[in-house]
Amino acid sequence: MDSFELNKIAGAFLGTLLFAMWLSVISGGIFSHDKPAKPGYPLPAAQEVVEAGGGAAAPSIPPIGTRLSLADVKKGEVDTKPCQSCHNLEKGGGVKIGPPLFGIVTRPKGTVAGFEYSEAIKSKGGTWTYEELDAFLANPKAYAQGTKMAYAGEADPAKRADLIDYLHTLSDSPEPLPAAGSAPPPADSAAAPSPKLESPPPAKNEALPPAKIEAPPAKSSKGALAKAALKQAK
Repeated sequence: MDSFELNKIAGAFLGTLLFAMWLSVISGGIFSHDKPAKPGYPLPAAQEVVEAGGGAAAPSIPPIGTRLSLADVKKGEVDTKPCQSCHNLEKGGGVKIGPPLFGIVTRPKGTVAGFEYSEAIKSKGGTWTYEELDAFLANPKAYAQGTKMAYAGEADPAKRADLIDYLHTLSDSPEPLPAAGSAPPPADSAAAPSPKLESPPPAKNEALPPAKIEAPPAKSSKGALAKAALKQAK
């Protein structure tokens, strides 16, 4: 290949580069956009977590004593049907997948012989009071992280009260139910109207308005002249 052919190839290559460069300049001028005053892009702000109910505060849960006073034992017995696949509810019943539930109320935690409790339950200590059972049934994994319990929990406080009310009957001498606490005031209760303030009566020693003093009527001059004329006529 001679030098002429090499020059043609080099010229074609340079011409292509120049064409591409000018094409970039022209397209940049057509599709150009204004530079921002501050380089970069605004990042989206973290969204605030809105509470359930459109931002309204979650309703307060009555204490377990109040809920147990309104609980239904029959409903609680029906709700224990899923529990019977893993727990024995009869007196003297042995260990199944989980420990027996007869006498669960006031029983020390992690003390049923023959069942291997998780360290999460063993480390809790204490007894299964009504309050502890309520917290456990609401969310077992949150109550004792690492528990073997596969039960996801019961979110409805009324249903938990029904369950606990039935569980407390599974005993030779059922533990007395706690006293019902005072129910919280309704959220839509209107505030008591403020008492109407009456203005105080006027003081007794207030000054009386000044009396109007009228001058006696002046005697008419014509009447005096008439009397003098009559006296002279006599």
